[in-house]
Amino acid sequence: MKKNTKIETKLIHSGEPNPRIGGAVSMPIFQSAMYEYCGEEKYQDIKYIRLNNTPNHIVLQEKLAALENAESALVTASGMASITASLLTFLEKGDHLLVQDTLYGGTHTFVNHEIEKWGIEFDFIDGNNLNNWEEKLRPNTKVIYVESITNPLIKVTDLKAVVEFAKNHELISIVDNTFPSPINFRPTEWGFDLSCHSCTKYLNGHSDIVAGCVIGSKNLIEKITHKLNHLGGTLDPHACFLLHRGIKTLSLRMERHNANALRVAQFLEDHPGVDKVNYPGLESNSHHKNAKRYFDGFSGMLSFELKGGMSSAKQFMEKLNFSIIAPSLGGVESLVTLPSTTSHSGMSTNERKNSGISNSLIRMSVGIEHMDDLIADLKQALELH
Repeated sequence: MKKNTKIETKLIHSGEPNPRIGGAVSMPIFQSAMYEYCGEEKYQDIKYIRLNNTPNHIVLQEKLAALENAESALVTASGMASITASLLTFLEKGDHLLVQDTLYGGTHTFVNHEIEKWGIEFDFIDGNNLNNWEEKLRPNTKVIYVESITNPLIKVTDLKAVVEFAKNHELISIVDNTFPSPINFRPTEWGFDLSCHSCTKYLNGHSDIVAGCVIGSKNLIEKITHKLNHLGGTLDPHACFLLHRGIKTLSLRMERHNANALRVAQFLEDHPGVDKVNYPGLESNSHHKNAKRYFDGFSGMLSFELKGGMSSAKQFMEKLNFSIIAPSLGGVESLVTLPSTTSHSGMSTNERKNSGISNSLIRMSVGIEHMDDLIADLKQALELH
């Protein structure tokens, strides 16, 4: 499919089998662990679920690559599987990693508590301080890792500057693009080497599977595939089917997520009971300039602090009718959570404090419900303030 084909069309038609399998309009589920040997000479070419190369994997991976105008993609058992496999592919004993200082808790914990066991060194960098990147750079630095929108503080660094820094110093640039989704941001178009996603979130959109992917050049994805095949972070064909189905409505869902979140952020910013709102779609937000430069929309993710601290935050969440108190994000339903007790609970108190994540910070994944209902629900829950 041509690169200039609109993404809404690619969501439906890219990667689909031609001719269609048995004439089926919907991709069938190939629930088979192994496939008949057909003379393959290389182990990686043998059809086997763990090698991520069954018909369900192949169709899905071609679609994911097309969405970000990349050469190749690899689906994984979770977002963390895509992140860890990517890092461990390009980092080995004696290497050094530069990694953004505000991250998803699982990524932060993996970097801060695990990779040193492999003899890999790292430094956290301030995403908004380019001088800090140069200060932390070492001769053995091999990778720079950032998030396009950080979790849970919703920061947006100068993403083009990251790419230029990586190219100038011959580093592999990796970005977690889960929060914007390919609808709002396509890292390959800006020069990133690799883009990771937790497909559990927006790409699937229905809160019913756990999956991940990494997108990039054919050469780099092939290297990650070899690593993942040994680590075993494989996605089951039925989960592939569900993800493949969910992706097709991504543009429609993201349009509503973007619009609803902006309205929610504006409402919260104007409410006297709210102390601070983190959302780059707000013109008052310090990251608005970067977000407007790079994104086609500002996503459905925001976070905020209420006046009154953690007790007020808990009371507020318990009074909500339409926003479910639950971890994760990116589904059709609105979700609220305290990152300190869920997504970032693996971090120590000091680590959260240093990252700017307070115990009373509320992260909200704004769903696709009717905006009037969401605003009314937030308003009644804030009455105690």
